[in-house]
Amino acid sequence: MNSRAAQLQAFDRLLTIMDELREQCPWDKKQTMQTLRHLTIEETYELGDAILDNDLEEIKKELGDVLLHIVFYAKIGSEAKSFDIADVANEICKKLIHRHPHIYGDVKVKDEADVKRNWENIKLREGKKSVLEGVPKSLPALVKANRIQEKVAGVGFDWEEPHQVFEKLREELAEFQQEVKSNHKERMEAEFGDVLFSMINYARFLDINPENALERTNKKFMERFQYVERKAKDIGKSLQEMTLAEMDVFWEEAKTMDKRF
Repeated sequence: MNSRAAQLQAFDRLLTIMDELREQCPWDKKQTMQTLRHLTIEETYELGDAILDNDLEEIKKELGDVLLHIVFYAKIGSEAKSFDIADVANEICKKLIHRHPHIYGDVKVKDEADVKRNWENIKLREGKKSVLEGVPKSLPALVKANRIQEKVAGVGFDWEEPHQVFEKLREELAEFQQEVKSNHKERMEAEFGDVLFSMINYARFLDINPENALERTNKKFMERFQYVERKAKDIGKSLQEMTLAEMDVFWEEAKTMDKRF
């Protein structure tokens, strides 16, 4: 691996290239924080895909793309004489030191749960009015639900045992089924939301990341369905010409192939 000196040299090179692009490249010169925002979100999702695939080479590349965006925002900030990359780095260093008194102070912790509780309490002392202030409004609903539950659990608002959460899930499922019978769309949607929220909570208790779990299932389904499409093409048929029973034969083949790896 590279030495600290080599790492700093590489980062300095990136800052120099950013300066040059901002001055000389027509596209880079036009960018603002607003125009970069959606691209940053896209790059973050691409990094997430690479992490799910455990593709270290791709993770390295995607981290580079995300790092470029961080440097880009800092460059724009410096042009506005608001902040630069040193301010960005110093701000996060200051926050990390302040929120880790068990490392940089005299606070004692027993485990990870203590660390999380301290973290949330420190943020409240910093002036936050709610432990939920740090949950971004634009997060996808599934991810947001998980973060909400983690946040409130950090201050002790939580179930004690997994079986209690599972019983709550069963309760919510029963309420949802009751509304399905009534066929009242608005109430059905409300109860279905409660079911999903409870499922996510139960996953948290089992130390399962619900976003990762669902995305892995998405990828698995897509791979199996694309296998069905390929097999249909091999026999000269379109999916529209096949019966569900015929497609299901290939689906079962795809499932069998999954188990081989």
